[in-house]
Amino acid sequence: QVQLVESGGGLVQPGGSLRLSCAASGSSINAMAWHRQAPGKERELVAAIAIGGRTKYVDSVKGRFTISRDNAKNTVHLQMNSLKPEDTAVYYCNLGFFVGGYYSAGDRWGQGTQVTVSS
Repeated sequence: QVQLVESGGGLVQPGGSLRLSCAASGSSINAMAWHRQAPGKERELVAAIAIGGRTKYVDSVKGRFTISRDNAKNTVHLQMNSLKPEDTAVYYCNLGFFVGGYYSAGDRWGQGTQVTVSS
């Protein structure tokens, strides 16, 4: 049974930082990604990282967020800097794969962690 355990969410003021972490257990190595879903909006890909370290980001977070991974521990992190109220959402960890340079989400998701950016 594959389990994804997320941590690091919370309440921060605009301009603050958070570091999200996700540990995958019971699975072989995969591409990993962070998605988010805000109230009234569809879930969107935020950042993805391949086994070899290639990364993809949604335009709205480029230059502010950094995704990284530790293959030995099968974990993925999302360093979130210069946070904005628009970043408020539930963030989900996912195991998937890259094909043709694009990330394809698998059906394995974490429970989600709430990130709230507010003054």
